[in-house]
Amino acid sequence: MRVALVTVGDELLAGDTVNTNAAWLGEQLTARGAKIERVITVPDRVADIARVVNEYRAEYDAVVVTGGLGPTHDDLTMEGVAAALGREVVTNETALDWLTEEGGYARGDLADGTADLPAGAEPLHNEDGVAPGCVVDSVYVLPGVPAEMKPMFEQVADRFDGTPTHVETVTVDEPESALVDRFQALQERFDVKVGSYPGEHVRVKLESTDADAVAAAADWLRENATLA
Repeated sequence: MRVALVTVGDELLAGDTVNTNAAWLGEQLTARGAKIERVITVPDRVADIARVVNEYRAEYDAVVVTGGLGPTHDDLTMEGVAAALGREVVTNETALDWLTEEGGYARGDLADGTADLPAGAEPLHNEDGVAPGCVVDSVYVLPGVPAEMKPMFEQVADRFDGTPTHVETVTVDEPESALVDRFQALQERFDVKVGSYPGEHVRVKLESTDADAVAAAADWLRENATLA
């Protein structure tokens, strides 16, 4: 399954908030065998959200959108997603009933628009907040608050599948430039993808759908490099 991630928020673009949602979702989806092929952050603007979601839903098997949910002036994600799919935003009675019957809210206490979703959407209940998410066609809309987003994602996690990827990391105490020949040898000897991440030491990430290939490649590298 090929997936695109769209994170929404002016605060992410300005650097006021660190975009931890993209990293967490990337890790979770990759572990389930889904392939993350795009990650983009867009502002709180209906036209931008609609354009990106419309483009990505045509290209990928699923689009996961986080952020911008709720009834306040800058919560525009539902409107943008609805525009991308040519739908209206309407009050979702299922979401509203859950908020009053399970969430413990009185209807009069909920701000206007709290349960507004694209027409025909499947609501995703927010057990750690108020604003619901939803699934509409192949688009999954989740909150931006990590404490709300993570449990809501678990409600739909089993819908993302693929061949699980096995990963092993070897930390090497050599310059990245000195490892080029061994990276080439690794890829010639073993059916693995090699990634290197420099820092105080170089972290070499070995990745494959074949667990034995990853283990063998990691053993070979440990024998043929100076370890940190």
